[in-house]
Amino acid sequence: MLETVTAVRYVAPLREGGSLPGLVEADDLGTYVVKFTGAGQGRKVLVAEVLVGEVARRVGVPTPRLAVVDLPTAIARYEADEEVQDLLNASPGRNLGVDFLPGAFGYDGSRPPGAEEAAAILWLDAYSANVDRTWANPNLLVWHRRAWAIDHGAALWFHHSWPSRPPDVGRFVAQPFDASGHVLAPVAGSVRAAHERLAPLLTEDVLREVVAEVPDEWLETTASLPDLDAVRAAYREHLGLRLASPDAWLGGTP
Repeated sequence: MLETVTAVRYVAPLREGGSLPGLVEADDLGTYVVKFTGAGQGRKVLVAEVLVGEVARRVGVPTPRLAVVDLPTAIARYEADEEVQDLLNASPGRNLGVDFLPGAFGYDGSRPPGAEEAAAILWLDAYSANVDRTWANPNLLVWHRRAWAIDHGAALWFHHSWPSRPPDVGRFVAQPFDASGHVLAPVAGSVRAAHERLAPLLTEDVLREVVAEVPDEWLETTASLPDLDAVRAAYREHLGLRLASPDAWLGGTP
């Protein structure tokens, strides 16, 4: 399970993103970029962050460590910014913490990763259907001379339809990925070779562990997914079947 820490000080908002994440100090002496449950984008974004981030970690794609950050209700009273205070008041309890990488800077192409590592990141995005890694929004940091993948909330689009429709696994499995606009496409090696190398690392047991990392409070039951076991099973099914069908989503990707 993800480590749980307790927030002790809200440091500053990070206004680059629409969800207003914040820099928070925790009782483990760590500093985290916290994404809040009360943000307008909803908890499914946090679910995607955990699932894709933990898949990345298990296949060796550099990504910051994740943790659950418990937010005390009292922390909001010391925040003068009304917008931030409202967000903190709407997010008591368990939120998502992304380990802060001090000194990291945004990816600008001047220090590209090697072809194999770039292909691994591109493969991760193709597998998770993450379209949010373009030059408009690279979602990559350079830290210790490596490219670190961050911000996976736009991936796994399929779960946003669950409140109104039953899961459609086949649609997700067959959804092709257009790599032409990906920020690392010009420097990436073979994505198919990356699949052959990385897919065997995601065994059924590993996918079960990844899905189990998501806190219960962030999962949403529906009429067709009436309990948390059903919701977790649906995520495992989507991830497992897409992994087993690379020809459907890699298409003409070399």
